[in-house]
Amino acid sequence: MAHALTIGQLAKATGVAAKTIRYYEEIGVLPTPSRTAAGYRQYDQSGVHRLRFIRRARSLGLPLRDVKTVVVRLDGRPRLALRPRLLEMVRRQLSAVQHQSAELGLLQRQLEQVLHRMSTSPREQHREGCRCLEIEGVGDGQSGGRPPHRPPKEPGERASR
Repeated sequence: MAHALTIGQLAKATGVAAKTIRYYEEIGVLPTPSRTAAGYRQYDQSGVHRLRFIRRARSLGLPLRDVKTVVVRLDGRPRLALRPRLLEMVRRQLSAVQHQSAELGLLQRQLEQVLHRMSTSPREQHREGCRCLEIEGVGDGQSGGRPPHRPPKEPGERASR
């Protein structure tokens, strides 16, 4: 092997933790590397390139299972054959991000509305409890059928549906 790298050197060269590298090997995202007589892993430059690709794909939010299908097909195949699959993955991720962005925009507007109302209206006592977090147009038939944003469930919290 022309300039073999240890797992520590690979981790440093790619910015991926050694523990993550071992996990990627375990699930088949990275091929099992050759080993020295003492049992140390040895990686070549193709390992560096593959791990950088995986890291970039993950930083874009691409699901690991999808990234795995692409990188497993890299072995011995022309890279152009993977382009359509990768293009579809990126399109799907962009669509998901656009959807999340729209939901966050709605949440932002709702928070701004509550903050404005709380900052400008006098304190009122309501017999049925505090209504200061209520959002105009939500729950009173004016929301256009759109439910209010619900934050993610806390660990251990039961689904209410």
